Amino acid sequence: MQRSLLAYVLLTTLILPTAPFAAEKREDVKEIQQVMESFHRAVVTHDGAKLSTLFVPEGSAWFNVLSRAKSPDAPKIRPGSYQAFASFVSSSKAALDPQHSHVKILTDGVIAVVYFDFVFLIDGKPENRGAETWQLVKGPEGWLIAAITYSSEPQEP
Repeated sequence: MQRSLLAYVLLTTLILPTAPFAAEKREDVKEIQQVMESFHRAVVTHDGAKLSTLFVPEGSAWFNVLSRAKSPDAPKIRPGSYQAFASFVSSSKAALDPQHSHVKILTDGVIAVVYFDFVFLIDGKPENRGAETWQLVKGPEGWLIAAITYSSEPQEP
C-alpha cells in the first residue's frame, strides 16, 4: 500500500506537472522548424523580402567565422547582416539551396538555439559548408531569428 501511495505521489508531483510544459516545448520546436523551412523556401525562391521578415528587425547579429583564411592578414571573423544576405538572395540569378543536417533545437519556450551542419549549394555545387547556430526569441508575432553565427569553409574553385 505504501509503495502504491509513494508511486502516486511521485507521479502527480514529478511527472504530471511537466507534461503541459513538455507539450508546449514540442509545439515551440515545431514552430522553430517552420521558421527554418520558411528560411529555406525564401532562399530557394529568391524571396529576400520574406527572408527579412524572419529576423528581429531592431538589431539581429550575423557573423561568419572562417575556418581557414586565404591569407594570414584576412579577417577570420566577418560581421554581416541579414539585410545583405536578403539582398544577395533577391538579386542572385543562380539556383540557391542551403541544406541543413544534424539539426538540434533547444528552447525554454521564450528563447531558443538551433545548431546544425550546413552545405550551401549554388547551381547544385557546394559553395560553402560548416556549422551554423541561430538564436531565436519568441515575441507576440512568434519566433524570430535574433542572431546567426556560422563557421565557413568556402570550397576551392
